[in-house]
Amino acid sequence: MAVLEIRDLHVTVETDEGTTPILNGVTLTVKTGETHAIMGPNGSGKSTLASTIAGHPKYNVTSGSITLDGEDVLAMSVDERARAGLFLAMQYPVEIPGVTVTNFLRTAKTAIDGEAPAIRTWTKQVKEGMKNLRMDDKFAQRNVNEGFSGGEKKRHEILQLELLKPQLAILDETDSGLDVDALKIVSEGVNRAKENTGLGVLLITHYTRILRYIKPDHVHVMVKGQVVEEGGPELAERLENEGYDRYFAPGETIEA
Repeated sequence: MAVLEIRDLHVTVETDEGTTPILNGVTLTVKTGETHAIMGPNGSGKSTLASTIAGHPKYNVTSGSITLDGEDVLAMSVDERARAGLFLAMQYPVEIPGVTVTNFLRTAKTAIDGEAPAIRTWTKQVKEGMKNLRMDDKFAQRNVNEGFSGGEKKRHEILQLELLKPQLAILDETDSGLDVDALKIVSEGVNRAKENTGLGVLLITHYTRILRYIKPDHVHVMVKGQVVEEGGPELAERLENEGYDRYFAPGETIEA
């Protein structure tokens, strides 16, 4: 069992106004086989947490720790984090001109496993994965995320998740921009990956709609860079009905 432990994490970012604190003491534990949902209004630090775990250089950890099975994640390079079993599905996946989906996936698999997968077996796995995600065969020869729709980008992220088989996946607003059909397909892919590999999932979202398809074991509410409440699936239902007003003082502005 892999365990991701985040302890009293403080993170800042440089802005035009100077050094700005974003995370103010986040503590969280995610184990393989568990699904954790992090919810909260815009600007609460959810995506900053995801990017910090993944190693984005924009974010500066001023104190606290992130470990994976006791190993210091913050001391790892981005590729070392991936090889250790961490996976990030980005809110805004980047385009990679000149690199086809097929080449990208095989290169990533080779880098993580330390050896290239057998062509015949790998080709079969890719085709099966694409079929499960309702992706056209021609998709494999397109350049990564170049000209992709929002739904295609998110399906490609989940295709990576299923093929690369990480231990823990951070899904940063994977439901953003998806219509109902695409949301169901993407959710099925996450559930399939968890069922096949025992994946641990840290799911970041504003809304409860994706939680109808990916059932969380634990729900954490993040406001102003802190986890302010934790509970089970019933907490997500309460947020759906009540929103986030209860976490703010009367008259205090909530970022849209």
